[in-house]
Amino acid sequence: MFIVTLKFADKSKAPQHMEGHNAWIKRGFDDGVFQLVGSLQPNAGGAILVHGIAREDLEIRVKEDPFVAEGVVSADILEISPGRVDERLSFLKA
Repeated sequence: MFIVTLKFADKSKAPQHMEGHNAWIKRGFDDGVFQLVGSLQPNAGGAILVHGIAREDLEIRVKEDPFVAEGVVSADILEISPGRVDERLSFLKA
């Protein structure tokens, strides 16, 4: 499982790429690899919980985000190997 952080690098360019970024997020959910998307506070960017994808494929996917491609945000991928999880999240250990 992964946590992807998207920290603003040039927030002024965000409005012109928001539609493409939102389509990119929708595709992640439609493909079943994005589990949660939310904002980093205070207004610092976003974070995504990702599961069910290889790191190499995730790296490609992240580069396809218009926010990343256009320098709106800088991306960081954190890989987590779950050791213990609440049973409601047991699918994350698979």
